[in-house]
Amino acid sequence: MAIADIPILSMLRQRMDWHQERQRVLAENVANSDTPGFRPRDLREPDFRNPGPAGGVTLVRSNPAHFGNGADASQFALDRNARGDVRPAGNAVSLEEEMMKVAQNQMDFQAASAIYSRSLGLLKTAMGKR
Repeated sequence: MAIADIPILSMLRQRMDWHQERQRVLAENVANSDTPGFRPRDLREPDFRNPGPAGGVTLVRSNPAHFGNGADASQFALDRNARGDVRPAGNAVSLEEEMMKVAQNQMDFQAASAIYSRSLGLLKTAMGKR
């Protein structure tokens, strides 16, 4: 079995990919904070219990009690719901809110990557490679 086939590591990699893509979307929001008519965007968080286009994780159900149905998905769903006040130019980006999202996204990515690294370390220890 390849390391890439281990479900928890696959989910962590998917989570880190989501955080990278979300960082790009949030950076676009900040970059367009003065663009007339621009509405902020965000990504929907992956749902690991319900794989599919909005979930972004592929699982295989080996037991009826397990979550997942094996649906394929590779894209993250975009959430275009603009929140907050719209300025007279039609722009709805709040720099303070976007920067808070960026900071939270960075912390969540660091947590997922730390768990991923430690999981790989445990596997190496179990194989006697450490």
